[in-house]
Formats: sequence, C-alpha cells, structure tokens
Amino acid sequence: MRLEDNIMMFVKNELKKTKKVLSPDDPETIKSQREDKEMFEGEDEDQRKSCREAFLKITLHFLRRLKQHEMADHLQSKIFAPLYKRELKAQLKKKFQCVFEGIAKAGNPTLLNQIYTELYITEGGTAEVNDEHEIRQIETVSRKSKGPETTIRQEDIFKSSPGRDEPIRTVLTKGVAGIGKTVLTQKFTLDWAEDKANQEIQFIFPFTFRELNVLKEEKFSLVELVHHFFTKTKESGICRLEDFQVVFILDGLDECRLSLDFNKTKILTETRKSTSLDVLLTNLIKGNLLPSAHLWITTRPASASQIPPECVDMVTEVRGFTDPQKEEYFRKRFRDEEQTSRIISHIK
Repeated sequence: MRLEDNIMMFVKNELKKTKKVLSPDDPETIKSQREDKEMFEGEDEDQRKSCREAFLKITLHFLRRLKQHEMADHLQSKIFAPLYKRELKAQLKKKFQCVFEGIAKAGNPTLLNQIYTELYITEGGTAEVNDEHEIRQIETVSRKSKGPETTIRQEDIFKSSPGRDEPIRTVLTKGVAGIGKTVLTQKFTLDWAEDKANQEIQFIFPFTFRELNVLKEEKFSLVELVHHFFTKTKESGICRLEDFQVVFILDGLDECRLSLDFNKTKILTETRKSTSLDVLLTNLIKGNLLPSAHLWITTRPASASQIPPECVDMVTEVRGFTDPQKEEYFRKRFRDEEQTSRIISHIK
C-alpha cells in the first residue's frame, strides 16, 4: 500500500502544480510543496526532476489527446521557461562577454566588462533625417553636449522618466558609425545574462539586420523566427511569446535591406502565422504583432526616419564619451600608465 500511496500522492501534488500553472489564483495548491518535500525526502534532485518531467510528458500527452492544444502549449511554456531562461542567459553571456576591437586578434579577445565605459546617451530628439556628413555630426556631438540635457543609462532604457505615465515599448537609439551603439546593446544583454540588471525581463532576443537580410526571401512567423535563431526555444516548447516579458533588439537599421512599408503592409497580429520577413518586422515595430514586447532599434541618424514617429515611444542618441569618460576608457583599455597619460594628453 505504501508504494500505491506514494504514487497517488505524487500524482495529486503534480496535478495541483499543473493546475496552479494553468490557474494561478486557485487556492487548492497551498500544501503541495510541503507534501511533495515529505514524499521525496531522501531522494536527490535528479530523481525528483526526472519524475516531474515524466509526469509532465504524460499530462501533455493527455491534454493533446483531449484536443486541448492551447492549454498544453501554455503549460509546456510555463514549466520549461525558467530552465530555458538559464540556458539563454548562458548562451548570451558566452556570445557577448568578449569583444574584438581595434587591433584585437582572434583568440585574444577583450572582456567587455573590463573595458566598458558608460556612454553619454541623451533622451529625446526626433528621428528626422540628418543630411550632414557623419564627420560633421561627430563634431556637432561634442558641441551639443555642453548644455543641460536629459541623460539616460543603458540599464534604464525601458524605464519611464519621472512625469511620464505611459510605458515604453519601442526605443530608437541613433548615433554615428562606430560610436558604440552595438556595444551598448551587448552590455545591456550581458548585464541581464549575468543577473545584474532588468531581471523582470524573462527573455532577450538580440538580432542584427545584417543577419535578417540573409533571410529576405524566406517566410517565418514570429515564433518560427525566434526558433530559427534560438533553437532551444523550440526544444523547450516556448511558443506562446505573449506569456512572457520579452525584449527584441534589432541592431543596425541602416543595414536593413528589407522593404519596411509602414503604410501599405497588411496587418498581422498572430505570432504563429507565417509571412515575409518585411511584413513580420513592420507589424512587430508598429505594435500590431506582440504588443506586449519591448523593442530596441539602433541606427545611424540618416536611417532613423524609416521608422514613423508614432511607432517610437522614445528616441535616444549615443553621443560617445564626455571628457571624464574618455579618460576612464583609456585607463581601462591600456594598462601602461605612461602610455595612457600620453594618449589622454594628446586628445585634450
């Protein structure tokens, strides 16, 4: 009888947990964790995990047999999300913890956290076209930074400023070539992956327009696009993106070779409906597709006007470094104090 009792208790507790995932406000789940702990006392975590995974597979099997596909997908997403979140963080940490800059050679990278210096980022401005040559724009940047301006730190990019009630969905960050836009998004992602900031975000999916251009002729749904670049999402059953707080980073709009038509593109609201990549991205940016997501788009100033102002909640501009930030960067970048002093003296 003890074996049968244990099996029945396990099944009941797991069903309570499943019910809690599907109906979080249900009061019948209060005692399940304590009872579960008592039943598994003396067993290691691997055994416990193996039993739960087996039970989950049985539950998903019966839900799908009962044609409850949406409920099964929701359950699978919720159960596997914490595990996949850890895997995604490990993947992004490995990808972004090192940078290759200047004369850095392959196999001898620089740790981003060792050299990263806070950039001078201003909030506000417009996405209007600037026909001025980028060299002139760099000169203008240094002149403009003398007056009082609203500055913002990279970790606060989606946080509303005082006096602003509406949440920020889409941020457009502009800056001249080589000023640090890509490194900025990498640092934002790395800080999340290392549990340093923005832990309320469940998933960050960084894309570059350069890699999206390669898929120009193919068709994807938003879920399929995520599965294509982040294959473990598919293995983990992450297909209901609306269940999570997600950030999409779209880096390098100026390199986009897709036809983003914000006036004539057909409306798309279903995250699992396949379409061309330009239609998909246009609807994602407009907020028709997955309006709960956050978007961060980076671009050179000349391409900023591709995105209609009504699709952008906040425009920021990367201005480079202030004089103190320049000194900080060079002291981090070069270990030789004499060499660093010469460089700083030269740029003053």
